[in-house]
Formats: sequence, C-alpha cells, structure tokens
Amino acid sequence: MNAGRLLVRVTVAPALLVVAWLAVSLPLLLAGVFRPVPAIALFVPVAAAVLWFGLRSRPGVDEAAKRGSLNAPGGVESVPRWVTWSVLAITVAFLVLQVVMCAEQIVVRRDPASYVQFATWLAEHGSLPIPESAAAFGGPDPVLGFASPAFYQDGGAVVPQFMAGMPLILALGGWLGGTHGILLMAPLLGACCVLAFAGLVARLAGPRWAPAGALLLALTLPMLYVSRSTFSELPAIVLLLGGLSLLYDMRRDEGRGADLKAFLAGAALGLIVLVRIDGLRDVLPVLVFAGLLIGRRRRTGYWVAGGLLLGTAAGLVEGFTLSRPYLSYLGSSLKPLLAISAAILVATVAMVVLLRADRTGTRLRRLGTAVARGQLPGVAAVLTVLVMAGFAVRPLVQTVRRVPATRDDQLNVQFIETIQRIQHLPVDGTRQYSELSLYWVVWYIGVPALLFATLGAALLVRRLLRGQSPEWLLPYAMVVWTTAQVLLRPGITPDHPWASRRLIGLVIPGLLLFTVFACAWTVRRVRRVGYGPKMVNRGTVIGVALMLVPIVLTSGGFLVTRTEQHEVGAVRGMCDALKPRSSVVVVEQSTADRFLQVVRGMCGLPAARVSGGATTADVRRVIAGVTGAGRRPVIMAAKREQVAPYGTPERVLHVRTRQDGRTLTKPPGGTWGLSMEVWIAEPSAP
Repeated sequence: MNAGRLLVRVTVAPALLVVAWLAVSLPLLLAGVFRPVPAIALFVPVAAAVLWFGLRSRPGVDEAAKRGSLNAPGGVESVPRWVTWSVLAITVAFLVLQVVMCAEQIVVRRDPASYVQFATWLAEHGSLPIPESAAAFGGPDPVLGFASPAFYQDGGAVVPQFMAGMPLILALGGWLGGTHGILLMAPLLGACCVLAFAGLVARLAGPRWAPAGALLLALTLPMLYVSRSTFSELPAIVLLLGGLSLLYDMRRDEGRGADLKAFLAGAALGLIVLVRIDGLRDVLPVLVFAGLLIGRRRRTGYWVAGGLLLGTAAGLVEGFTLSRPYLSYLGSSLKPLLAISAAILVATVAMVVLLRADRTGTRLRRLGTAVARGQLPGVAAVLTVLVMAGFAVRPLVQTVRRVPATRDDQLNVQFIETIQRIQHLPVDGTRQYSELSLYWVVWYIGVPALLFATLGAALLVRRLLRGQSPEWLLPYAMVVWTTAQVLLRPGITPDHPWASRRLIGLVIPGLLLFTVFACAWTVRRVRRVGYGPKMVNRGTVIGVALMLVPIVLTSGGFLVTRTEQHEVGAVRGMCDALKPRSSVVVVEQSTADRFLQVVRGMCGLPAARVSGGATTADVRRVIAGVTGAGRRPVIMAAKREQVAPYGTPERVLHVRTRQDGRTLTKPPGGTWGLSMEVWIAEPSAP
C-alpha cells in the first residue's frame, strides 16, 4: 500500500473502531445483555462495514485527492515513506513505554479507579444498575448505606457515576485480560490519540509535519499522565481527532462515499457525549458547521448533522436512563449547557433558512466578500494576540475563589488547604487558581510552542475571514471555542498533574496543532526568501528540538517514574481472604469510600457501610441481621483496633507504593508515598 494512503487510513481507523464498538455495545447495555458473545458477534460485521465505508476512497477521484488530500500538491501519492514509518514508530514506542509504566489504580480514590470498577461490573454482569443486596444484611437498617464516591445509592440500587462510554470500552479489555486487560486499555487508547493527532496534523499542516506533531503530543506530561490510567479523556480525544480527519477526507470523495464519511464523522464527534457529558459543549461548533453546509446546499451537511445528532442522542439517552443521578449532581452546570445547546440549535436552523433564501443568501455572500477585502481579518488577528496577552496578565488582576455550597465542595476546600500547608502556601481552600490556566499550558508545552500557537491562531483567523483555507474552519472553531472556555473556567480541582486532564481533552492538542501549522508557515516563508533546502531542513529540526526542550524538562522525571503499583495483587489477596457467602460490613469511612465497590465488584460479595455515628450496638445488630439471612458477617476497617471488638483481627491488604505528587502553583514533579491497609474480623456465631 502507498505510504500516504496507509497514513490516511491508519490514523482514522481507531476512531472508526470506537464508533463501531459503542454503536454495538450501548444498545446491548440498555437492554441489559452486554455480554461477550453477542457484543463481539455484532461488533465484527459492524466494524468491517464502518471501516469499509470510512476508509474507502471512490475510484476516479484521484485528481480531487491530489488537489485536497493531505495538504500537498501530490496528495497521498507524494507522501514519503519515512513520514508514515516515523509516525508508526513514535506511536509504537509510546505504547511500549506506557504499557511498562501503566498504573494500577483500582482502589477508588479518584476517577480512574472509578472507571475500572464501573467497567469491572459491566464485564462481569453486563447490566445496570448494581443491586444493593440489602437482603444479604437481613434487610434495610437505619445505619446501613450502600453508596461510596462515584457510586450513588438511588432507588434501592447503586448507580455508577460518569457516562458509560469509557467503561464499555474498558469492559472489552476485561473480557480479554481481566483487570490487567482493563488497565492496559489506557496505554492502547493513548497510543491511538498520538496516532490520530499525527493524522490530523498531516491533513492540515502537511504530512511531513506529522512525526513532529506526534512527538510533541506524546512527550507532554498530560498525555503521558492520562494514558497511564483509565481517564475518559482518551476515547474522547480519539473520537474528536478522528472525526475531524474524516471530515477532511470527505472532501476528496464524491456522492455516496462523501456522504458516508460525513455521517461517520458526525457520529464520531457526537459519541463524545457518551464518553463525557461535557463533550456536548465541545461539539456545538460541529452543529453550526453542519448548518453552514446545509445552508450552502451541500448534501454532506445533512449527513454530518444526522451523525452528530444520532451520536449525541445516544449519549443523552444513556445519561438520562442509566446515569441520571450523575446528571442530577451536575445540574447546576448541565442545565445551562443544555439551554445553550438548544439556543445554538435554534440559531443554526435560522441561519440555514436565511442562507437558503435567495435574497438573504446573496446579501450574506456580498457581506462575506466585503469582510474578506476589508480590515476585519487583520483586526481579528491582532485581537487573537491581545486575548492571549490578557490571559497572561490575568493573575495580576484576578484571584478566582469559589465559596463551597455542598459537602463535596467542603471536602474539596479541605483537600486544597492540605496541599497549601504542605507547600507552605497561604491557606485559603476557596482558591481555584483558575487565573493561572494559561501558565498551566506553559508548564506543559513551553513558551516557544505557545508563541507559535498564538501566531498560528492569528494567521488562521485572518485566512478564514479572507475566505481561504476552508479545511481549517471547523478545527479552528472547535479549538478556539473550547480553549477559551477551559482557560476562563477550568472547572477542576487545581492540583497538578490531576488538573492537566482538563487541558489534554482539546486545549493542548489544539494549541500544538496551531504550533505545527505556524512552523510549517514559517518554513515556507523562509524558503521563499531564498534559503536552500538543506539549511531550511536543518533549521526545522533545530526548531522542533528547541520546542521539545521545555516539554521534556517538565515531563522528563514523570517519563520514567512508576506510580500506583501493586494494587491488583493486593486486592486479589484480599478477595481470596474473604470466604464465600460473606456479607462485608465496613465500619470505617475512608475504607468504605475506597473499597465498598471493590468488594462488591471484584470480590463478588455484598458490601455495605455503617453511618459515621453508628455505635458498637448498631454494628452488632447488623451482624445479627447478616447471620439471620444465612450469611457469614465480615467486619472491615483500616486499623486492627477498629475491627477487634467484633472478632479476631486479620490484615487482608497491605500496599506501600508511590502516587503522583500534587502542586498548585508550579509544574508537577516528584511523588508522594501511599500506604493502604485493610483489616477484617469475622464475628463468631452467637
């Protein structure tokens, strides 16, 4: 196969496979029959069809391909082999490194372990919600609870937090390789992110820049961080970058081929909502873009809109049926987002009507011509630079705080205060540090890359307003739309590297995309001046290397540091120590937070917690209820003395490892110790 065609196809294949898997697995989950045999039996033909329509190019349009494909005069036919093989080598090297360094976050402390436990339940049971199994404790009791962080108690059942998209993908790894298979899906998805980013760079900046783009993204600390643990950003990035690449590729097809690519692109972008509910914000520019195509009487606009609405509807249906408590928890931010989405939908419909009206359409086209010939493109370019400068000076004029309104907010305040004391910072738990958001970006990509990204954004807005580079319209709109909102309000606990996950979703890939574009533009300008190819190539290599220096300075220590190890073996040992027909009662709050769903999902035993105010008499009443139900009571806590009143203590889990350090005002570095113990006691029969 031609190297260019291989690059085009291999960089969108991951997104197409994710689309096929979600299209098959979500209906099965909604029906309560998400099991290996039906899922894989349906996935194989669906994946084959999706790959066929998504990767196939219609014969007889090679000239169109040469004009538009991969941003090169010769199109896919002129891509050197070293480009494709370099991209693949970087991807494989990244995958190998991340597999070796993969974390084992399965004890619930933050989101990655929550996704692992969610996926473990789906892989084992194939349905939601999770039964409380109150009967295993002798029935309901006032001191008993079944909820834990990321697992809500709702209507007599336990409902996992978050959307089901990521757990559905992870469950496939669970079927293939158990818990380790689930964990290794993160490095695999991370490698797919790097590959998909290289494909988008090749299409928009030129294929010779694809290896540089892949290397820049792969070495950033946020990319390394999220692809060592099961973060939901990973499939969202694959779908986003792959969807944008498919929209680019539809330009080189005609008729049914372009329509199907447009539909698959829209579906990939819409399914981001099934992975992350806040993805609804990110894909709003796609809706407007589809409306613009329809308004200009482009048939592909209907297909983009159809795929987008179908994928988004799938996410919303799952959210409001299987993840409703989570969406209710997010109500204060989700309701405004839904209102904004509805308003943009109405505005898009109005835009389509206006564009398709002959008189209005003519006037708008004349207005566009006047804008292209006027001063607005230059003004917009200058404004872009000023906006970035505004974010740079923001810490001098603003300190972002948030008054806690809920129990979770108060816990977050205490957490921030703890970090502030450790780092000898002024103690103020309401600080959000959002005013430093642009400096977060600088930590991870460096000043040179940020300056080139600003230049690239300014150049692109000027081009777009002049009616040039139409292939950049949607990528530019999505990057600017999301980046501006994230920088204004990151909406995440501001400790790093944790907070870097908010940047890796689109901000860092988008800015690096602008960076590479600006580099390519600079090289072309230098060549026009008259410098020879050897000098230009040497300068290009040096320039990319200089941009890599600040990236590696931040990520270098993390690159070869393993964290969150030994949890899988420790949990297996704990489960082996719990005898069949046991009902586990957790009497200590932090142990309940961390292990309630672990016991329920990985050990396969009913688990409940007692309220913080429960007395020894309350616990003994629960023990009697378990015994009366014909089961074996097990008391669980973090310390020996907490279970000693109920029987002979036995330590069933002991982990000493390292976790990622946490910083608030400087780039992350170093690790913190992490120690966990679990003790049990089995009360003797009365």
